[in-house]
Amino acid sequence: MFSLLIAAAVSILVVVALLAAQIHTGTTVFFGIVALLAAYYLVGYLVRRKIKAVQNDLQAILVGGQQRISRKIQQVQGKPGVNIKLLQRQIESDQKNIFREALEYTKRFEPLKRWNLLMGRQIATMRLQFLYQLKEFEQVDELLASRGLFKGPLLMEPMSVAMKMARQYKNGDMAGVEKTFKRHVKWFRGSRGTLLYALMSWIQVKQGETEKARLLLQDAKESTGDETLTYNWERLCNNKPKSFSNAGLGDEWYGLYLENPPAPKQQRVRGNQFKGRGF
Repeated sequence: MFSLLIAAAVSILVVVALLAAQIHTGTTVFFGIVALLAAYYLVGYLVRRKIKAVQNDLQAILVGGQQRISRKIQQVQGKPGVNIKLLQRQIESDQKNIFREALEYTKRFEPLKRWNLLMGRQIATMRLQFLYQLKEFEQVDELLASRGLFKGPLLMEPMSVAMKMARQYKNGDMAGVEKTFKRHVKWFRGSRGTLLYALMSWIQVKQGETEKARLLLQDAKESTGDETLTYNWERLCNNKPKSFSNAGLGDEWYGLYLENPPAPKQQRVRGNQFKGRGF
Protein backbone atom coordinates (compact mmCIF):
# COMPACT_ATOMS: atom_id res chain seq x y z
CA MET A 1 0.00 0.00 0.00
CA PHE A 2 2.78 2.45 0.94
CA SER A 3 4.53 1.69 -2.35
CA LEU A 4 1.55 2.94 -4.33
CA LEU A 5 1.11 6.02 -2.15
CA ILE A 6 4.78 6.99 -2.51
CA ALA A 7 4.65 6.44 -6.27
CA ALA A 8 1.50 8.57 -6.51
CA ALA A 9 3.12 11.33 -4.46
CA VAL A 10 6.20 11.35 -6.70
CA SER A 11 4.01 11.45 -9.81
CA ILE A 12 2.01 14.38 -8.45
CA LEU A 13 5.19 16.32 -7.62
CA VAL A 14 6.50 15.78 -11.16
CA VAL A 15 3.18 16.87 -12.70
CA VAL A 16 3.01 19.98 -10.51
CA ALA A 17 6.60 20.89 -11.36
CA LEU A 18 5.95 20.50 -15.10
CA LEU A 19 2.74 22.51 -14.94
CA ALA A 20 4.55 25.26 -13.07
CA ALA A 21 7.14 25.28 -15.85
CA GLN A 22 4.26 25.57 -18.37
CA ILE A 23 5.23 22.38 -20.17
CA HIS A 24 2.81 21.05 -22.81
CA THR A 25 -0.10 19.10 -21.28
CA GLY A 26 0.60 15.90 -23.25
CA THR A 27 4.24 15.91 -22.17
CA THR A 28 3.22 16.58 -18.56
CA VAL A 29 0.83 13.60 -18.54
CA PHE A 30 3.47 11.36 -20.13
CA PHE A 31 6.17 12.18 -17.59
CA GLY A 32 3.64 11.97 -14.76
CA ILE A 33 2.86 8.38 -15.76
CA VAL A 34 6.56 7.57 -16.19
CA ALA A 35 7.30 8.98 -12.74
CA LEU A 36 4.46 6.92 -11.22
CA LEU A 37 5.69 3.67 -12.74
CA ALA A 38 9.37 4.34 -12.08
CA ALA A 39 8.78 5.22 -8.43
CA TYR A 40 6.46 2.24 -7.92
CA TYR A 41 8.93 -0.27 -9.34
CA LEU A 42 11.89 1.30 -7.52
CA VAL A 43 10.14 1.07 -4.15
CA GLY A 44 8.94 -2.42 -5.05
CA TYR A 45 12.50 -3.48 -5.86
CA LEU A 46 13.77 -2.23 -2.50
CA VAL A 47 10.93 -3.98 -0.68
CA ARG A 48 11.59 -7.25 -2.52
CA ARG A 49 15.24 -7.07 -1.47
CA LYS A 50 14.19 -6.68 2.15
CA ILE A 51 11.74 -9.57 1.88
CA LYS A 52 14.41 -11.75 0.27
CA ALA A 53 16.84 -10.99 3.08
CA VAL A 54 14.33 -12.06 5.74
CA GLN A 55 13.42 -15.16 3.72
CA ASN A 56 17.09 -16.11 3.51
CA ASP A 57 17.43 -15.79 7.29
CA LEU A 58 14.36 -17.98 7.78
CA GLN A 59 15.72 -20.55 5.34
CA ALA A 60 19.02 -20.53 7.23
CA ILE A 61 17.17 -21.43 10.44
CA LEU A 62 15.50 -24.40 8.76
CA VAL A 63 18.60 -25.63 6.93
CA GLY A 64 20.85 -25.16 9.94
CA GLY A 65 18.44 -27.08 12.15
CA GLN A 66 18.22 -29.94 9.67
CA GLN A 67 22.00 -30.10 9.43
CA ARG A 68 22.27 -30.42 13.22
CA ILE A 69 19.77 -33.27 13.18
CA SER A 70 21.67 -34.99 10.35
CA ARG A 71 24.93 -34.73 12.29
CA LYS A 72 23.26 -36.24 15.35
CA ILE A 73 22.03 -39.18 13.28
CA GLN A 74 25.46 -39.69 11.68
CA GLN A 75 27.16 -39.71 15.08
CA VAL A 76 25.10 -42.67 16.31
CA GLN A 77 24.95 -44.64 13.07
CA GLY A 78 26.74 -47.93 13.33
CA LYS A 79 27.09 -47.70 17.11
CA PRO A 80 25.84 -50.83 18.89
CA GLY A 81 23.13 -50.59 21.50
CA VAL A 82 21.55 -47.41 20.16
CA ASN A 83 17.98 -46.96 21.41
CA ILE A 84 16.22 -46.20 18.12
CA LYS A 85 12.93 -45.16 19.71
CA LEU A 86 14.70 -42.76 22.08
CA LEU A 87 16.68 -41.31 19.18
CA GLN A 88 13.47 -40.85 17.18
CA ARG A 89 11.84 -38.95 20.07
CA GLN A 90 14.91 -36.71 20.36
CA ILE A 91 14.82 -35.97 16.63
CA GLU A 92 11.10 -35.17 16.77
CA SER A 93 11.75 -32.82 19.69
CA ASP A 94 14.57 -31.13 17.77
CA GLN A 95 12.34 -30.71 14.72
CA LYS A 96 9.60 -29.13 16.80
CA ASN A 97 12.09 -26.67 18.26
CA ILE A 98 13.16 -25.71 14.74
CA PHE A 99 9.55 -25.16 13.65
CA ARG A 100 8.82 -23.07 16.76
CA GLU A 101 11.85 -20.91 16.08
CA ALA A 102 10.81 -20.50 12.44
CA LEU A 103 7.23 -19.71 13.43
CA GLU A 104 8.44 -17.00 15.79
CA TYR A 105 10.70 -15.61 13.08
CA THR A 106 7.75 -15.03 10.73
CA LYS A 107 6.95 -11.98 12.87
CA ARG A 108 9.86 -10.28 11.07
CA PHE A 109 7.65 -10.14 7.97
CA GLU A 110 4.82 -8.23 9.71
CA PRO A 111 6.18 -4.69 9.08
CA LEU A 112 6.44 -5.51 5.37
CA LYS A 113 2.68 -5.93 5.03
CA ARG A 114 2.39 -2.16 4.65
CA TRP A 115 4.56 -2.33 1.56
CA ASN A 116 3.34 -5.52 -0.10
CA LEU A 117 -0.38 -6.23 -0.53
CA LEU A 118 0.08 -10.01 -0.57
CA MET A 119 2.52 -10.21 2.33
CA GLY A 120 -0.28 -10.93 4.81
CA ARG A 121 -1.28 -14.04 2.85
CA GLN A 122 2.34 -15.12 2.44
CA ILE A 123 2.83 -14.89 6.21
CA ALA A 124 -0.35 -16.92 6.76
CA THR A 125 0.94 -19.56 4.33
CA MET A 126 4.24 -19.93 6.17
CA ARG A 127 2.52 -20.09 9.55
CA LEU A 128 0.12 -22.72 8.24
CA GLN A 129 3.06 -24.99 7.38
CA PHE A 130 4.81 -24.55 10.72
CA LEU A 131 1.66 -24.81 12.87
CA TYR A 132 0.63 -27.98 11.07
CA GLN A 133 4.03 -29.58 11.69
CA LEU A 134 3.69 -28.61 15.36
CA LYS A 135 0.20 -30.20 15.41
CA GLU A 136 -1.36 -26.95 16.58
CA PHE A 137 -4.51 -27.89 14.73
CA GLU A 138 -6.85 -25.36 16.35
CA GLN A 139 -4.69 -22.53 15.07
CA VAL A 140 -4.41 -24.28 11.69
CA ASP A 141 -8.20 -24.39 11.44
CA GLU A 142 -8.41 -20.70 12.35
CA LEU A 143 -5.96 -19.81 9.59
CA LEU A 144 -7.80 -21.92 7.02
CA ALA A 145 -11.09 -20.29 8.01
CA SER A 146 -9.66 -16.79 7.50
CA ARG A 147 -11.66 -14.71 5.07
CA GLY A 148 -10.63 -11.67 3.12
CA LEU A 149 -8.48 -10.81 0.14
CA PHE A 150 -5.34 -10.23 2.19
CA LYS A 151 -5.73 -12.64 5.15
CA GLY A 152 -5.97 -16.36 4.38
CA PRO A 153 -3.07 -18.60 3.33
CA LEU A 154 -2.25 -19.08 -0.33
CA LEU A 155 -2.96 -22.68 -1.34
CA MET A 156 -0.52 -22.76 -4.24
CA GLU A 157 1.29 -26.02 -3.39
CA PRO A 158 -0.07 -29.60 -3.17
CA MET A 159 0.98 -29.96 0.48
CA SER A 160 -0.92 -26.83 1.55
CA VAL A 161 -4.05 -28.04 -0.23
CA ALA A 162 -3.61 -31.51 1.29
CA MET A 163 -3.34 -29.96 4.75
CA LYS A 164 -6.68 -28.22 4.24
CA MET A 165 -8.29 -31.44 2.98
CA ALA A 166 -6.89 -33.39 5.94
CA ARG A 167 -8.29 -30.90 8.42
CA GLN A 168 -11.68 -30.91 6.70
CA TYR A 169 -11.71 -34.70 6.90
CA LYS A 170 -10.76 -34.66 10.57
CA ASN A 171 -13.54 -32.14 11.23
CA GLY A 172 -16.09 -34.31 9.41
CA ASP A 173 -16.58 -31.93 6.48
CA MET A 174 -16.72 -34.47 3.64
CA ALA A 175 -18.41 -32.03 1.25
CA GLY A 176 -15.63 -29.53 1.93
CA VAL A 177 -12.96 -32.17 1.22
CA GLU A 178 -14.38 -32.97 -2.19
CA LYS A 179 -14.90 -29.30 -3.04
CA THR A 180 -11.31 -28.43 -2.13
CA PHE A 181 -9.97 -31.39 -4.08
CA LYS A 182 -11.88 -30.59 -7.27
CA ARG A 183 -11.04 -26.89 -7.06
CA HIS A 184 -7.29 -27.36 -6.78
CA VAL A 185 -6.28 -30.70 -8.34
CA LYS A 186 -6.81 -29.40 -11.87
CA TRP A 187 -3.95 -26.93 -11.37
CA PHE A 188 -1.40 -29.63 -10.48
CA ARG A 189 -0.37 -31.45 -13.62
CA GLY A 190 1.51 -34.74 -13.74
CA SER A 191 3.25 -35.91 -10.58
CA ARG A 192 2.37 -32.70 -8.72
CA GLY A 193 -1.16 -34.04 -8.24
CA THR A 194 -0.04 -37.35 -6.69
CA LEU A 195 -0.49 -36.36 -3.05
CA LEU A 196 -3.99 -34.97 -3.62
CA TYR A 197 -5.14 -38.08 -5.50
CA ALA A 198 -3.62 -40.30 -2.82
CA LEU A 199 -5.33 -38.37 -0.03
CA MET A 200 -8.73 -38.17 -1.74
CA SER A 201 -8.77 -41.89 -2.55
CA TRP A 202 -7.63 -42.73 1.01
CA ILE A 203 -10.51 -40.70 2.43
CA GLN A 204 -12.97 -42.40 0.08
CA VAL A 205 -11.75 -45.82 1.17
CA LYS A 206 -12.08 -44.78 4.82
CA GLN A 207 -15.66 -43.70 4.06
CA GLY A 208 -16.43 -47.05 2.47
CA GLU A 209 -16.61 -45.58 -1.06
CA THR A 210 -14.11 -48.00 -2.58
CA GLU A 211 -15.65 -47.89 -6.06
CA LYS A 212 -15.32 -44.10 -6.20
CA ALA A 213 -11.71 -44.45 -5.03
CA ARG A 214 -11.01 -47.08 -7.71
CA LEU A 215 -12.42 -44.87 -10.48
CA LEU A 216 -10.46 -41.89 -9.20
CA LEU A 217 -7.22 -43.88 -9.11
CA GLN A 218 -7.85 -45.25 -12.57
CA ASP A 219 -7.45 -41.75 -13.97
CA ALA A 220 -4.85 -40.67 -11.41
CA LYS A 221 -2.37 -43.48 -12.13
CA GLU A 222 -2.33 -42.53 -15.81
CA SER A 223 -2.02 -38.79 -15.30
CA THR A 224 0.68 -39.02 -12.60
CA GLY A 225 2.47 -42.27 -13.43
CA ASP A 226 2.95 -42.87 -9.70
CA GLU A 227 3.61 -46.44 -8.53
CA THR A 228 1.80 -46.01 -5.20
CA LEU A 229 -1.41 -44.93 -6.93
CA THR A 230 -1.10 -47.84 -9.37
CA TYR A 231 -0.60 -50.26 -6.48
CA ASN A 232 -3.68 -48.97 -4.67
CA TRP A 233 -5.75 -49.13 -7.84
CA GLU A 234 -4.75 -52.78 -8.28
CA ARG A 235 -5.65 -53.54 -4.65
CA LEU A 236 -9.11 -52.06 -5.11
CA CYS A 237 -9.61 -53.84 -8.43
CA ASN A 238 -8.92 -57.10 -6.58
CA ASN A 239 -11.33 -56.21 -3.75
CA LYS A 240 -8.54 -55.79 -1.24
CA PRO A 241 -9.23 -52.36 0.32
CA LYS A 242 -7.45 -53.43 3.51
CA SER A 243 -4.20 -53.58 1.51
CA PHE A 244 -4.64 -49.95 0.42
CA SER A 245 -1.56 -47.99 1.54
CA ASN A 246 0.00 -44.62 0.82
CA ALA A 247 3.20 -45.60 2.64
CA GLY A 248 5.04 -45.42 -0.68
CA LEU A 249 4.79 -41.61 -0.57
CA GLY A 250 6.96 -41.59 2.55
CA ASP A 251 7.34 -38.44 4.64
CA GLU A 252 5.08 -36.48 2.33
CA TRP A 253 2.18 -38.72 3.33
CA TYR A 254 3.03 -39.17 6.99
CA GLY A 255 3.55 -35.41 7.28
CA LEU A 256 -0.25 -35.03 7.13
CA TYR A 257 -0.50 -36.95 10.44
CA LEU A 258 -3.40 -39.08 9.26
CA GLU A 259 -1.42 -42.28 9.83
CA ASN A 260 1.59 -43.09 11.92
CA PRO A 261 4.77 -44.24 10.16
CA PRO A 262 6.05 -47.76 10.89
CA ALA A 263 7.77 -48.03 14.25
CA PRO A 264 11.57 -48.18 13.94
CA LYS A 265 13.19 -51.52 14.70
CA GLN A 266 15.37 -51.64 17.77
CA GLN A 267 19.00 -52.26 16.97
CA ARG A 268 20.21 -55.56 18.35
CA VAL A 269 23.47 -55.81 20.23
CA ARG A 270 25.67 -58.58 18.91
CA GLY A 271 28.35 -59.95 21.19
CA ASN A 272 29.75 -63.01 22.88
CA GLN A 273 26.78 -64.76 24.44
CA PHE A 274 29.14 -66.56 26.84
CA LYS A 275 30.75 -63.33 28.07
CA GLY A 276 31.12 -63.35 31.82
CA ARG A 277 30.83 -67.15 32.14
CA GLY A 278 33.60 -69.15 33.70
CA PHE A 279 34.80 -72.45 32.35
